[in-house]
Amino acid sequence: MIRIKKSFFILLVLTLGFWTASLFIQGSPTVLGSKVKAEENKENHAHQQYTCAMHPFVIKDEKGDCPICGMELTPIKDHTTATPPKKERTIKYWVAPMDPTYIRNEPGKSPMGMDLVPVYDDEAAGGGSIISIDAQTIQNMGVQTIAVERHNLAHQIKTVGLVDYQEPMQFSINTKISGWVEKLYINQTGQKVKKGDPLLNIYSPDLVAAQEEFLLALNNKNRLTDSPFPEIAAGANRLVEASRKRLTLWDISAEQIKALEEKHSVQKTLTLYATYSGIVTDKKVNEGMFIKAGMALFTISDISQVWINADIYEYELAWLKTGQNAEVTLPFTGNKVLKGTVTYIYPYVEAKTRTVKARLDFDNPGFELKPDMFVNVSINAKPRYNVLAIPSDAILHTGNSDTVFVALGDGKFEPRQVKTGLSGEKGFVEIVQGLLDNEKVVTSAQFMLDSESTLRAAIAKMLDASKSQSPSQTKSEQSNNTSSEVKEKPDAKSSAKDDDLESLF
Repeated sequence: MIRIKKSFFILLVLTLGFWTASLFIQGSPTVLGSKVKAEENKENHAHQQYTCAMHPFVIKDEKGDCPICGMELTPIKDHTTATPPKKERTIKYWVAPMDPTYIRNEPGKSPMGMDLVPVYDDEAAGGGSIISIDAQTIQNMGVQTIAVERHNLAHQIKTVGLVDYQEPMQFSINTKISGWVEKLYINQTGQKVKKGDPLLNIYSPDLVAAQEEFLLALNNKNRLTDSPFPEIAAGANRLVEASRKRLTLWDISAEQIKALEEKHSVQKTLTLYATYSGIVTDKKVNEGMFIKAGMALFTISDISQVWINADIYEYELAWLKTGQNAEVTLPFTGNKVLKGTVTYIYPYVEAKTRTVKARLDFDNPGFELKPDMFVNVSINAKPRYNVLAIPSDAILHTGNSDTVFVALGDGKFEPRQVKTGLSGEKGFVEIVQGLLDNEKVVTSAQFMLDSESTLRAAIAKMLDASKSQSPSQTKSEQSNNTSSEVKEKPDAKSSAKDDDLESLF
């Protein structure tokens, strides 16, 4: 009886073993079966298989539902060909974190001491967006580009100048004594005066008294010349010299003092002589007039040399330097040209004209250049050699910044801020920061590209705003939905598992 039971037990075990092996062969949804199927799928990638999103170990060759949870099976993707390999990003240039116009070809430090940040081919400096436009649209828009190259910038300042007196050559004539003008020799403005010419005869009681004191001192000296006491004779000499010096300080010439000494008689009037040469540009005295000491009588200006003050506007000051060659054209003499140099630049701006005066010195032997006369001035500024420059048409002036569009190729354009410098005669503008050699910039249709860039930036901001507002709402909705699904799914899973177990056993 015992042998029969053992035989029956062995037969039962063998039966169960054959039955389990048949399950493996038929592809039953078990863990071991899934491993077998996975190995077969690796050998044959052309055969499409399906799996459950909740139970990835369930793999079948046909569409259907998961035997555990009842969800629809999804096709298995071949990961060997689905995701292409990632391309390595190449660094286009390096930019300062706080200044998007500071661009370099290699890493380093910014002027603020910060490390430069790399910008890749698919990025734009300053956080901007690269614009992509198809070739047909580019042709319709008439987009033209030019290479960023180095140029020699030259500039010629053309302005108007005003002939003026040389300030150090203007003299004010006055008298150091009070009196009456008995005779006026220089009686009109514009009159030429040479040094030593008589100006006027003046009667002054103080001057008469000074002459008398001089004559008394002179007589006293003559009496005491043979004195046995040397001290007395020396005192008489000192008194004469003091009287003589007093007359000299009142602008009485040495010849007049000598004549007074020879004639030994007091003169009622004395003549004042010119101490400078020039023309009378101002006359404030008339014959018979009483004048006081220190009163300005004439202004004599020497115009054998004159100044020409040229008005330079503020935006051209960067080109202006002392020592530059200049040409002055005289329109009233058949456009005669005079050559000179810039000798001085005034350190202030004229409030009314908002210009700075640049001074040129010229000789004026024939008085051809007359003060307060207008002339045309042309100043040849020193060229700027080997500077990075682009046409002014390529720059969009947007208030506080200047923007250019860099052509990246394949219909891609990058808006980039730049810092500009001097402007040359041929329409080229110096680029101080923001561009590199041999890059290409757009010279036409920039406004269309700018509109496109602005529109895309506005759309991106709107999308970012919507994304920043929606997560809280979507998360709450998803949490509510998932909570309800979680409550319902355990029952489905348990019922499916129970049915599956019942079908097995």
